[in-house]
Amino acid sequence: MSIITTRKTVVLSLLFSCIAFSSVADTAAQSTEFQQLAESAQRSAEHIQRNEYRHPAQTLQFFGIKPDMSVLEIWPGHGWYTEILAPFLKEQGKLTLAQFRHNDGSLKDDRSIFWARVSERLAQRIADNAEYFGTPDMIELDPPLFYPQQNEQYDMVLTFRNAHIWNEDGNLFATLQSIFAALKPGGILGMVEHRAARLSDISSSAVEGYLDESYVIEAAELAGFTLMESSELNANPADTKNYPKGVYALPPTLAMGNYNKAEYLKIGESDRMTLKFIKPEQ
Repeated sequence: MSIITTRKTVVLSLLFSCIAFSSVADTAAQSTEFQQLAESAQRSAEHIQRNEYRHPAQTLQFFGIKPDMSVLEIWPGHGWYTEILAPFLKEQGKLTLAQFRHNDGSLKDDRSIFWARVSERLAQRIADNAEYFGTPDMIELDPPLFYPQQNEQYDMVLTFRNAHIWNEDGNLFATLQSIFAALKPGGILGMVEHRAARLSDISSSAVEGYLDESYVIEAAELAGFTLMESSELNANPADTKNYPKGVYALPPTLAMGNYNKAEYLKIGESDRMTLKFIKPEQ
């Protein structure tokens, strides 16, 4: 081997080492930032307490979110993840929130009216604290459609514990199709969902609020996605998934009231699948 070739090999080796070191350093810094945001004074004590079960820093790291991405968070509710995502993305990236349908007076059922009120409160809170949240865009998701329609606009779509609601209403597959259309080619769908008890390769026990993991993966793949990776970050083996009110018996809902409350608190929040899909490049 010539001296010139040897020098080139050494230079390339050093270059790749520097790139790898820089990537590790960036990942570590990003993880620290997520953790700091998860414990921010902008969050309530109740929200911070749930970090124990939701693992936000590790979950967002698993999905591969970057500060310069265009990200859509679906049905943010009270803003549990928005409190982390908005400040993380506000300088270089862009956060869009797909809120619940606005109550224009036509909503009749109590659940939709309640959700619309939750969305209004979050929007007002963001407007009142723009220095922290920045200025996320707001659209609506009335499953299975986004209003206005979204086409190849996002690097990443995130949905946390929403798929079971779409499934209950018969809209899971069609909503996943809308999400697929909203992502850019190569875009990522990150999903966390309550996981049903698996009985065998072909059967599961899915009480209220839980979904079978294989079923969710198959629905996403039929919509066009490819599963990249799954994680046990949000697994909870203590969740037996056999409660009178399903997942809602567990915290934070505690739908059974004081009945068996100590036991449900001991179990903690539900066992959850954590799935990372990609929209294939066209």
